[in-house]
Amino acid sequence: MAITKKRRAELVQHYGELLKKSEALIITSYTGLPVKGIETLRRKVRESSGEFHVVKNTLAAIAMKQAGLPVPEDMMVGSTAIGFAFADVPAVAKAISDFTKDSEFVKLKGGVMGNKVLNAKQVGALASLPPLPVVRAQLLGLINTPATRLVGTVASGVRQVVNVVKAYSEKSEQ
Repeated sequence: MAITKKRRAELVQHYGELLKKSEALIITSYTGLPVKGIETLRRKVRESSGEFHVVKNTLAAIAMKQAGLPVPEDMMVGSTAIGFAFADVPAVAKAISDFTKDSEFVKLKGGVMGNKVLNAKQVGALASLPPLPVVRAQLLGLINTPATRLVGTVASGVRQVVNVVKAYSEKSEQ
């Protein structure tokens, strides 16, 4: 079904807005996936701070060129859907990757992160990274550990001084 020039321009603009907000793109094929499956995948991606859209290859490529992103021509073939990661790239990659494991219809083609094109294996590696809240907690733990040890060391030194003063005062009283 042909679309009008006006509609094409609207789609390119819409894709461009999504690209501006995105930190990464996860590109998939979805041949044969029923609408209910697409909705399930969209919900999972939305929960991971992203969006999942079925795109027209040529229009998505135009929007990517306009946004200054590399266009993976080999991935923009056939039925294409893109996961746009707005905040937590590993979480969006994991949501899509987990869905592809359970679905015979959705396959990872690859992705784009920054100015780098990722293959399907690299997207899988990205999906294996811990989510952002876990990374933050680990970082906080790393920052907090030296401070805790320092407080313990200072407190033990103070305790020793107090014990010496107490022992000296008790000896003086006798």
